[in-house]
Amino acid sequence: MIKKIGFVIACLTLTGMYAQDGSISPYSYFGLGDIRESNTVENQMMGGIGVYADSIHINLDNPAAYSKLGVQVRDNFGITTYTAGVSHKLLRFKSFAEEQNSSVTNLDYLALGLSLKKGLGLGFGIKPYTSVGYNFEELSGIEGSRILNQYSGEGGINKVYGSVGYEFLKDFSLGLTVNYNFGTIDSERIQSTENVQFGAKDTRSSRINGYDLNYALNYTPAIDKNHTLFTSVRVNTQANLSARNTQQIGSFSLTTGQDIELIDVDLEAHGLKDTAVKIPTTTTLGVGYGENMKWFLGVEYSFQKLDDFSNEFLELENLVYDNASTIALGGFYTPDRNSFESYLKRVTYRAGFRYDTTGMVINDKDIKNLGITFGLGLPLGNGLSNLNLGFEVGRRGTSAAGLIEESYFKINIGLSLNDQWFQKRKIN
Repeated sequence: MIKKIGFVIACLTLTGMYAQDGSISPYSYFGLGDIRESNTVENQMMGGIGVYADSIHINLDNPAAYSKLGVQVRDNFGITTYTAGVSHKLLRFKSFAEEQNSSVTNLDYLALGLSLKKGLGLGFGIKPYTSVGYNFEELSGIEGSRILNQYSGEGGINKVYGSVGYEFLKDFSLGLTVNYNFGTIDSERIQSTENVQFGAKDTRSSRINGYDLNYALNYTPAIDKNHTLFTSVRVNTQANLSARNTQQIGSFSLTTGQDIELIDVDLEAHGLKDTAVKIPTTTTLGVGYGENMKWFLGVEYSFQKLDDFSNEFLELENLVYDNASTIALGGFYTPDRNSFESYLKRVTYRAGFRYDTTGMVINDKDIKNLGITFGLGLPLGNGLSNLNLGFEVGRRGTSAAGLIEESYFKINIGLSLNDQWFQKRKIN
């Protein structure tokens, strides 16, 4: 069993390590980078909603959902669930004058869920929070003395987390996730002037770490014998992270590309050696209705007072923050989970929709994202484990005001494996 688990995780890890940077979007230049999808493929394909909880899937966004693990699975409350996901994203960047295509592949999450007893579950894992990966240039001025600014960056922030969910009263579950955030963001700006032999370089690095908490309260009363109402309130508390910063400025030769002189900036004298990074609280409200393991439809609304975001060291002149929000709708349908005659009847079909107001206002333009999701859950072995395929089509940003419009198509592959999937058959 251990060897099989290790093999699966090793394969997925190597896939992620072989992949490109976590982001290739010019929008990862702003803030702490691209905010990555935080939930499993199953939830992402329902528009990203996290209000739904069942006994065989891990819900990374909703720690209260861990209280449902193992319930209604042959009364086996010692169930262990493993999940991992990778994604491949095809992007088209469109400005006022031109278009460009690119792609990126990522390892999205590795997680483990344990059911200790009825109504009590634990979870552990790692997942990316933000990704930085951009490379673009800006040309200004008149011919003969034009100035070229080249911008590049890489890195991002990851989360290692531990979660617990407990059903403290009938139909009421509480959950808590403790996240440890860590990562490094590196950026570089190179400026050169036409017909000038030397250029200027500004290189910056921020090593970021700190904790935040995610609370959840689920209320899931049975409406009748087969149907359940799902409600959820989740609060991801304000993250007060710390950043250790370094900066070098200097000049280089445009002919050879070699540095002429690089100077370490005395950030301590400017009060920028150690800075605070404040990520405001996000609150999510969700409600849904469905028949257990048969069908479900839900809607969620999230909001964040992003104008309270602060990062003194990486502030930009053309960026301001406003309130952020997300509205998401999604669900699933499984024709007959126990069908012996037709495999297609045991497949779970998922679909969803999401609309994000990111809270970033760049060059006086609100940056918004629209995505349509759909996918399949393919049963493996005894049906408690499954391979999840997901797809998302969307658009972010605008080509107005000198900005970039991103159109994307994302392919997700996720594994949700049960410990029973690894059990050997016994012959009496």
